Amino acid sequence: MRYFQVFFVLIIFSIILLAACSNEEGISKGEEPMKPKELPDAFLDDDYERIYSHMSKEFQDEVSLNELRDLGEDFHRGVSTYKLQFELPYGDDAKHYAWIDDSGSKGILAIIDEEDIIQGLQIMPLAAYPETDEAYTKTTFQYPFEDEWFVFWGGTNTLTNYHYEFENQRYAYDFTIVKEDNSFEGDQTLNENYYAFGENYLAPADGSIVKVENNVEDNEPVGEMNEEQPLGNFVIIDHGNEEYSYLAHFKHQSIEVIEGDDVKQGDLLGLVGNSGNSSEPHIHFHVADSPDPTSSKSIRINFNQEEKFIRGDFIE
Repeated sequence: MRYFQVFFVLIIFSIILLAACSNEEGISKGEEPMKPKELPDAFLDDDYERIYSHMSKEFQDEVSLNELRDLGEDFHRGVSTYKLQFELPYGDDAKHYAWIDDSGSKGILAIIDEEDIIQGLQIMPLAAYPETDEAYTKTTFQYPFEDEWFVFWGGTNTLTNYHYEFENQRYAYDFTIVKEDNSFEGDQTLNENYYAFGENYLAPADGSIVKVENNVEDNEPVGEMNEEQPLGNFVIIDHGNEEYSYLAHFKHQSIEVIEGDDVKQGDLLGLVGNSGNSSEPHIHFHVADSPDPTSSKSIRINFNQEEKFIRGDFIE
């Protein structure tokens, strides 16, 4: 997870294109610019000329107007509306947008700069798992942190939650701290400059500690991630009911509990770090049906707050 540093790959069905940022544009003189939030309606109105005119020059060099029309007309057939899922800053001069249709089966992702030029676009069918989407934990959980945090990944589709396609972590969340549209201040290669680093990492519910790892070194942000030890430093808690919390990426040697300890909701487990398969300090939290990270199945979390939240939301 890297805030504002994701390299966005343009995918339109099976055609993979790279849309490099550019100051060159295809908008005709005198044409009224299409605002980013008008993009879904332009698709539904079959206004492909207008969409195409707002694509960057590099984008147009890779895909023709006819190709865009052929793909779009087939994809958007039967859709009556798209709902905005999130709008997030992307780099210094662009924003990242995501929309989902009313059935939840189709999505649009776009990177659009401050000149209203489309720099990246992805239209994609969305997998759905309605049976498990509606099966929540019996345990009621609280957030594993204090104060206000930002939901970087979370939701029941791959647009808002990249974990969703993986059964063992389908309902996982990644949380970080964001201030003024950024998760750090100063040198981005230092963990200490990230707002989340060293923050308290709390037990989300009562339970018994069944697994702990505390000796994995923290990664350097914007550097290589530790894919061999994906959880990094972690705590797994047994809550009964075949429900196990997975809390990952703790700071090196900061964990204060050991296997066999009983904990209460809100107890301090350790400090937030950047260990494991992590590109910057954050909290990873999911619940599964066993303490085996490879064979377990993720369960949707029943939080003690009624309001649902997804990527792009601030919660506390």
